[in-house]
Amino acid sequence: MPTWLRSPVVLLAACILLPPLGLVLLWMRPVAILKKLLGTGAIGVIVLAELVFVFGMRMERKGDGLTPMLSFEGKEKHFEELERNRSAQTGQVKEPANEKASAIASPVAAKPEAPASADASPATMVTAVPAVWTSFRGPDLDGVYRQGEILTKWPEKGLPLVWKQPIGLGYSSFVAGEGRAYTIEQRRDKEVVAAYDLQTGKELWTHAYAAFFQESMGGDGPRATPTYHGGYVFSLGATGQLCVLNAKTGEVRWARNILDENQASNLPWGMSASPLIVDDKVVVQPGGNHGNSVAAYNKHTGEAIWKSLDDTQAYTSPMLVTLAGRRQILTVTKTRVVGLDPESGRLLWDYPWETEYGVNSAQPIVVDPHRFLISAGYGHGTALVEVTDSGDSLRAKKVWESKRMKNRFNSSVVYKGYMYGLDEGILSCLRVSDGAQMWKGGRYGYGQLLLASGHLVVLSEEGDLVLVEANPEKLVEVAKFPAIEGKTWNVPAIENGLLLVRNGNQMACFRIGA
Repeated sequence: MPTWLRSPVVLLAACILLPPLGLVLLWMRPVAILKKLLGTGAIGVIVLAELVFVFGMRMERKGDGLTPMLSFEGKEKHFEELERNRSAQTGQVKEPANEKASAIASPVAAKPEAPASADASPATMVTAVPAVWTSFRGPDLDGVYRQGEILTKWPEKGLPLVWKQPIGLGYSSFVAGEGRAYTIEQRRDKEVVAAYDLQTGKELWTHAYAAFFQESMGGDGPRATPTYHGGYVFSLGATGQLCVLNAKTGEVRWARNILDENQASNLPWGMSASPLIVDDKVVVQPGGNHGNSVAAYNKHTGEAIWKSLDDTQAYTSPMLVTLAGRRQILTVTKTRVVGLDPESGRLLWDYPWETEYGVNSAQPIVVDPHRFLISAGYGHGTALVEVTDSGDSLRAKKVWESKRMKNRFNSSVVYKGYMYGLDEGILSCLRVSDGAQMWKGGRYGYGQLLLASGHLVVLSEEGDLVLVEANPEKLVEVAKFPAIEGKTWNVPAIENGLLLVRNGNQMACFRIGA
């Protein structure tokens, strides 16, 4: 080896500027093996530091809590890209320079009532019809799109892209109303409720407030999906901030922090349950242990109407259902499934449902006038529960229970007597009547799925969109294409033939209507 290559200065420079060369030079030096091993470890530290601080590498974990996912766009770079995109939307509309550019949300004036951009083609226009996808997982919170038929034969390159652009962090989904899509995002140290034009993706208004939820396993940002109702957006942030906003302007009607007000502690993975509108009430789940675990407020004024239970809250959203002939609020706490009287919050019945780590995240699914399915991951499984009226009270009892469908933080759908869902990341089909497993296959990770036109629309954990037949006989994958980049746990939404997807990196809209 030439003398100059033995210089410590040369070795140090090589280790910093070109670590593989530094490693070679280190092992060519006539030094003790122990020093070479220690030097190799030091070079590894240098490489890791450069990947993180120079190239912006971030390591997250997949839904199994173990498998790493690497990305090379740091938070600062992502926020800068997001801010440039939104700033461009306040400028002059320009003709797209190429086909790729036309897929990016058109920069238009950010006014609440701004018309669609001039370059929006008829194929991307949305007819003004009453909104349907106004709640988490659709109007009935069951993940079923009933507004029309969808395309069941997709082009080879995937569904037609309407628009695509960066978005803030978080796991909120979209809801729709008044030709707009609404969601919650993390932008630097603020939670932001944002309204977007469905036709173009342009940002119409935002409401921001200081809140930053951080969690090492799941990631940063808000979790719960807003609810649209009667011209207002009801939004709950990860730290308990409940806001009621004018859907056209973003103006705040009233706001309060439900954790502070009810002396309740936040959950390890943050507040995740969407607000439920029942008549003149908005129902939320602060989880207070002094008779205020579930709370109903006047949706117009924010005045408390009733509070109920002493349970620690879970991650599922309350639902308005009818079981055993009784209109009721169906929800899940840390330890049980409960039915509550909508007018008073009084407990009507309960069914024990306790999962390891206290993680109940999957939505119950009502399958007939008396029965519902409930599922959980972490080795728990699925149960079919029947609610009956004994004359003076309602009672819940188990029909069957199986470990063959374990929904961790993704919910199943039911079609023609069969349950389809991700069993710890693998698509599976169970017969509702007895819990028998029909088939299992299709590794889509901890993504999400919807039901439309007799098909499953799956958004995988990797950001792929997949079309699968809702077929109890076998797994039939019809189509698949990459939709967005990055870890994707967010539930997709379909409104008037438009499929909306997002994660903590990108948001996109595809034409899926037939």
